[in-house]
Amino acid sequence: MTRLNTNQWLALIIAVFAAAYLWMAWQIPSFPLPRPVDSDLFPKVLGFTLLALAALLFFERPAEVVSDDEEADAAAQEAQEDAARPLLLRPWSRVVVTSLAIVAYALLLVPFGFVLASTLLGFGLSWYYGYRRHAINLAVSLGVVLTLYLTLTRAMGVYLPTGLLPF
Repeated sequence: MTRLNTNQWLALIIAVFAAAYLWMAWQIPSFPLPRPVDSDLFPKVLGFTLLALAALLFFERPAEVVSDDEEADAAAQEAQEDAARPLLLRPWSRVVVTSLAIVAYALLLVPFGFVLASTLLGFGLSWYYGYRRHAINLAVSLGVVLTLYLTLTRAMGVYLPTGLLPF
């Protein structure tokens, strides 16, 4: 019998979490009035998606095992590359900048509205992470945000802040 690798252990833990989440999602009561989308649909979709991703992680082929010397050389080279990067492009700086962008998004959501704030977040983070085709970036950001906005407000009846825009 073969031993489980790290990804397989993580996949099992995620699968148990997903199963517990799905069990809780099935406990959500249905609305007494008929609706096209009930309150339990989104949690169930998330739970099944998480379960499917856990299965994919479980069956993913593990990376080749490298020796300790090769791993130390790779770590040293990566540390050199990180030190050569500007401060705002280092990995931990990116985590901080992304976190600050999400906080700014939360603060600007009501005054700017869902469409503007979400478009700024998507466009800004894509630009920050290096995507330089600005017209395509703007078109995709707007397309995704408008699709979400129209789906949530028109099809599902969810209120989202309009902010500066009249719709």
